[in-house]
Amino acid sequence: MDNSSGVGVLDKAALVLSALEAGPATLAGLVAGTGLARPTAHRLAVALEHHRLVARDMQGRFVLGPRLAELSAAAGEDRLLAAAGPVLARLRDITGESAQMWRRQGDYRVCVAAAERPSGLRDTIPVGSQLTMRAGSAAQILLAWEDPERMHRGLQNAAFSATALAGIRRRGWAQSVGEREQGVASVSAPIRSPSGKIIAAVSVSGPLERLSRQPGRMHAPAVLAAAERLSESLRRAAE
Repeated sequence: MDNSSGVGVLDKAALVLSALEAGPATLAGLVAGTGLARPTAHRLAVALEHHRLVARDMQGRFVLGPRLAELSAAAGEDRLLAAAGPVLARLRDITGESAQMWRRQGDYRVCVAAAERPSGLRDTIPVGSQLTMRAGSAAQILLAWEDPERMHRGLQNAAFSATALAGIRRRGWAQSVGEREQGVASVSAPIRSPSGKIIAAVSVSGPLERLSRQPGRMHAPAVLAAAERLSESLRRAAE
């Protein structure tokens, strides 16, 4: 079978990625695994590294990069969105607060699904809203499990600290009180892909007078349960 697409540089880049599927490789390993000339293999690996399709491990070996995981997560977004509607509606009904699902896009987080309270005071966040990654419980969740370099960049000028993120990783949920907006509190938990990567956050948010200064005590169990249901829906879809 001819594996050539007719676009030589793309075919060679695909060879590099396929070689790394087996695990970390030195430059010599890439040359052996792809059959490419050493300068060509090096040039392609470095170019792919620039686009985060390839990375380096602690020993300097080439490995598959984080961008591939992000693209894989995006491919599953339709399944996640299909499952989100009823789960967020149930979370809203259990807590009596607005519920949202968030995904990270660069330096922002985007509300990709929501279930608002039908009446009374509400913290309305329309689907499509872009909010900062430097404040709020959903931002904390989306940053807490990032690789060290991205986490360090994300903590610059953030309303929370590395110590706070370590606590979130231990207990599995985050809360914020007036971080993003005065008088508003929220609780968030992570949604995981079948591989365990954090790909989204589920949240409830509302006025501080209802959620109190310890909103996690009230709503963390329900938010964690909703996040687990959404994670489970992705695991079932991948079977």
